[in-house]
Amino acid sequence: MKIAYSPCPNDTFVFHAWSHGLLPAAPALDVTFADIDVTNSAAERGEFDVVKVSYAALPWLLDTHALLPSGGALGRGCGPLVLTREPMGSLDGRTVAVPSERSTAYLLFRLWASGQRPARIDVVPFTSIMPAVRDGAYDAGLVIHEARFTYPQFGLQALVDLGEWWERDTGLPIPLGAIIARRGLDLDALAGAARRSVEYAWAHPQASADYIAAHADEMSPDVQQQHIALYVNEFTRELGDEGYAAVEALLGRAHEEGLTPRNPSLRV
Repeated sequence: MKIAYSPCPNDTFVFHAWSHGLLPAAPALDVTFADIDVTNSAAERGEFDVVKVSYAALPWLLDTHALLPSGGALGRGCGPLVLTREPMGSLDGRTVAVPSERSTAYLLFRLWASGQRPARIDVVPFTSIMPAVRDGAYDAGLVIHEARFTYPQFGLQALVDLGEWWERDTGLPIPLGAIIARRGLDLDALAGAARRSVEYAWAHPQASADYIAAHADEMSPDVQQQHIALYVNEFTRELGDEGYAAVEALLGRAHEEGLTPRNPSLRV
């Protein structure tokens, strides 16, 4: 079975057991590592059986795929940041670098920035955003993941924490990455395998250490653990009613604002 997920520590931690054949009766996996902007596009082309995508991409994907209730990333205190070099009150007339136009981070950014009028918004590789803002190529940058821990090293400050903004406004966790599978597959079995892989990771936290480190580039072990602690939680094991409510709120608002083509039904 072909699966694609990111090389980030939360995904390698979650899928280590499944990808290494440690779960009885779970289908064997052929793993591809790719950033989420790549997997969003690959999912539209139907290149994988199971794939990690942004929740923001679901309106384009749920005709052919179904949302699995396990393995994804939602949480509190883990939202994207808008970073600047200097304090500013508004993004009116400013230039902004973003990592993707079909990510939850960008969707949250558009919802938060409603009414503001940036002069230009450019898609820039994630690893280039903080250096570009530091060097003055952009006035602001939208960042995710480990940038939450490293942005002070670039002399930057947070204009807004979009996770905090979302939580204050809705009282709900922030939906980030979803696990979807092609319709027609045994969705219950796949969801069960994802859930058991999460449970195995929690029960054997050191088992995946080498796998995580091998794909975490130059990220320090401390940052790897911070990353896992931030993005792997009970919503990863099972979305539950609160998790579904968070996704429905995000996609419902996005559709009302004209940012997505529809507000899809999430439950199979």
